[in-house]
Amino acid sequence: MINLEWYRIFLITARYRNLTKAAQELHITQPSVSYAIKQMEDGLGLKLFHRLSKGVELTEEGRALLDYVEQSFAMLDSAQKHLQNLKQLTEGEIRIGASDSLIKHLLLPQLNAFHQAYPGIRIRLSHGKTPEITQRLKEGDIDCAVVHMPIDDPQFYIQSLAKLEDCFVVGEAYKELANQTLTVKELSELPLILLSPGSSTRVFVEMWFAAKGYQVKPDIELGSIDLLTEFARLGYGAAFISRSFVQKELQSGTLYELRLEDPLPSRSIGFAVRQDRKWSLAAEAFIRIFRASSD
Repeated sequence: MINLEWYRIFLITARYRNLTKAAQELHITQPSVSYAIKQMEDGLGLKLFHRLSKGVELTEEGRALLDYVEQSFAMLDSAQKHLQNLKQLTEGEIRIGASDSLIKHLLLPQLNAFHQAYPGIRIRLSHGKTPEITQRLKEGDIDCAVVHMPIDDPQFYIQSLAKLEDCFVVGEAYKELANQTLTVKELSELPLILLSPGSSTRVFVEMWFAAKGYQVKPDIELGSIDLLTEFARLGYGAAFISRSFVQKELQSGTLYELRLEDPLPSRSIGFAVRQDRKWSLAAEAFIRIFRASSD
């Protein structure tokens, strides 16, 4: 096996066509240059240089080798520059998974801040329900995920990012209920609008009802927060949704929050990575911005 440093010595010698000048450029002795060239020639079984009175000149075989060596060191230099750019966060990629609702209502402002701070980093988003996203994280299809907690899986390291306060909202048709304090039984008897089965939000609200002794069957199941909001606004029933996602509608009076005798517990949003993988520099920068924006 030829020493990589010998190839560098060969390259510099070929450029200067002089062993002494090559040694000066490399900050080594002239005998060290001669030794490296001799070892390469012996290892390859070929002469790489003609020894002349005033220097050296590449042989035909030496010129053939030089083309490859120049390309190889140019690629190594490019790789070092790329790594330096990754270190300085002027290049790179971050693959993030999250649900549609988290992307739109929670993640997008943080992504905008991250993109403005590090425009050279490519952001790749993967959407889906939390169980789907965590599976992609396990399989290595994404680097990190913003997920609903809790997630009890030893494969993940999860750092808490923010709290979500959930509520039930209604439109004008049920406006009078917003002036009352409802029991869980009264709430369960209303037409309920919930996210489709399998989502962590759906599981959460079903478990909350079950803990109170009620098994609910929604009148309408939908796949997005926007549809939940719209159907509640149109008077189809009470939609279960995170308060921060409908703050604008609550302030404008197009939706009304129902007051409950038993308040809903808050939920946490977490930033998840696999335990066996170190965070990338881009992921570390993203979570710093996310946490700073959430404080």
